[in-house]
Amino acid sequence: MGSKNVEIHLKLIVSARDGDQQSMYRLYKLYVQAMYNTCIRMVSNQCDAEDIIQDVFTSAFKNLDSFRGDSSFGSWLKRIVVNKSITFLRNKKTNFTEIDNLQLVADEKEEGSFPEIDPKMIHESIKSLPEKARVVLNLYLLEGYRHQEIAEILNISVSTSKSQYIRAKQILREKLLKKISYEY
Repeated sequence: MGSKNVEIHLKLIVSARDGDQQSMYRLYKLYVQAMYNTCIRMVSNQCDAEDIIQDVFTSAFKNLDSFRGDSSFGSWLKRIVVNKSITFLRNKKTNFTEIDNLQLVADEKEEGSFPEIDPKMIHESIKSLPEKARVVLNLYLLEGYRHQEIAEILNISVSTSKSQYIRAKQILREKLLKKISYEY
């Protein structure tokens, strides 16, 4: 993001801290879609994601004083989204378990390349993954967290994070291969 955009965002943040509703609304409009996309990938339910996003922005605006500017506002906000999504999933009693006995693909080698796949098909397949595996896959692959960070966020071991990620990839691969074989 250019320095001019950063300056504009900082002015909005300062105004929002001072209670300016218009600045809050502008920040909301700037970030809501990206934050919603992160949330929906985590919880996989539109109504739940919409509720969480409203809670995220309410909490963010109430706690703007805690934004120190060490990272971008978007990064700070995304962390709130991830934390609230995980809290939501925990409240739904999603437990993460270690999967040591899972037959893992040696060294996570790819079995070959896929033909071109419709992104909607991939998105739907990801949404249908088991919740624990989907959360880890989203955090690692789509949000860019490392397994160590995921382990800390979800209060699981690093090996559980890795095994859930591998499990998600295997299930996703199987689902996509089935869908592709039906299409071709």
